[in-house]
Amino acid sequence: MSTPTPTTVAEDRVAGTRQTLPIAALALVIALAVQAVGELDIDLGIGSVIVFPMVWGLILGLLVSVQKVRPLGIRLQKVASALVGVAVMLLVARLAFNIGPSLPTLVKAGPALLLQEIGHLLGTVAVALPLAVLLRLGRATVGATFSLDREPSFAMVSEKYGPDSDQYRGVLAMYVFGTMFGAVFITLLTSLVSNWNIFDPLALAMGAGVGSGSMMAASSASIVAAYPGHEEAILGMAAVSNLITTILGVYVGIYVALPLADRFYRFLTRRRNPRTPGTTTPDTPDAAAAPGTPEAPDAPPVQKDDAAANRAFREEVAAASGEIRIPLRLSLGVLTVLGLGTASVAAGTIGWDIVGGYAVLLGLVLLGLFLAKVSRKVSAIVWITTVGAYVSSPWFFASDGLNDLVGSVDFLSIATIMLTLAGLSLGKDLPLLRHIGWKIVPVGLVAITASFLLSVVIAEFTLGVWG
Repeated sequence: MSTPTPTTVAEDRVAGTRQTLPIAALALVIALAVQAVGELDIDLGIGSVIVFPMVWGLILGLLVSVQKVRPLGIRLQKVASALVGVAVMLLVARLAFNIGPSLPTLVKAGPALLLQEIGHLLGTVAVALPLAVLLRLGRATVGATFSLDREPSFAMVSEKYGPDSDQYRGVLAMYVFGTMFGAVFITLLTSLVSNWNIFDPLALAMGAGVGSGSMMAASSASIVAAYPGHEEAILGMAAVSNLITTILGVYVGIYVALPLADRFYRFLTRRRNPRTPGTTTPDTPDAAAAPGTPEAPDAPPVQKDDAAANRAFREEVAAASGEIRIPLRLSLGVLTVLGLGTASVAAGTIGWDIVGGYAVLLGLVLLGLFLAKVSRKVSAIVWITTVGAYVSSPWFFASDGLNDLVGSVDFLSIATIMLTLAGLSLGKDLPLLRHIGWKIVPVGLVAITASFLLSVVIAEFTLGVWG
């Protein structure tokens, strides 16, 4: 694949505008189809795997993106990637309305519940990240290991690095792994740890709140099986812990976990690629495809004999890099049509409450973008989350009406749109995704294990101190 001819921002904007409607129509067909199919529950005996419509959307989008019968042009894929960057804001806006009604629970949470969240942070960054560096996952390491990468992670990484970055591809790889295998693995892990009989069942329940509803449910079910006499307390504690992880996750992710993961990655790889005569690596400045181009994954130094293959790989990476800009009014308009369609299919009806719900979400996104532009130092994601959580909380006078409207918009239907568009953009990213490949499996297993165990250990200690 050859490096594309450089284009101006104006040319990219025009191209993006012209090609937005075709990619939007394709995404609409896929999203409506998978939303109509619904979720699939696969019982594996030791646990079940639930494949949600958003995963079908990602898979079908990827298949369309890579098929050779009628190739999806790289510009169309970049348009899909640009739409993902806006879709994640709608997703965060909808998430904020899940957070607001639960804020009184966070206020009442004790030190044990709050402090055990440190385990989720340390488990991914301190344990899983070094393993990813050892496996040479490249800059995808940062996105894959700053958290367990559920839906809000897309917004954090997309805003900081862009939807065409290696870090974003790391989030996507970990998200798919966690969705497909996370619940099954944590079921086995929790069953094993529960049978050790060394931890308080409430500490185990706190550790189950990793930020994923399916993982939390699977984990708490295993704990209940080991401690049936504490079922109500275990399920309640796990639900509150998961809620706290979700609420705090956005702020911890943006201000602590993501910057920490980035700096830790840079520290661990600072001496990986010394400039020596006769060698070249994808991570060195000499090997970069162009200024501003995302760096290729880490790789060991290669000899001159391998320079041609290394150059070809860098050219593939360069071709996939660079964003196409789409006017905000166009992207929001397209996503609203997609959203109304998938939300209506999910609800089984077309109602004005869904239209009103999307109007509230669009208003929140526009307000967040405006406040971010005015403040300059606080990101739009933080503004959207904070304002949305407040206006949906019991402390806001109109929260009941707003919650009724937004509640009619299914949260997962927005995720279906986002991941369908992400799938349509993945064809251009195959070189880097192939590089990640099997490596995401041990990294994902270690991230889940470390996150759960460290949270349980911290919860055990804090329960002993504060009860």
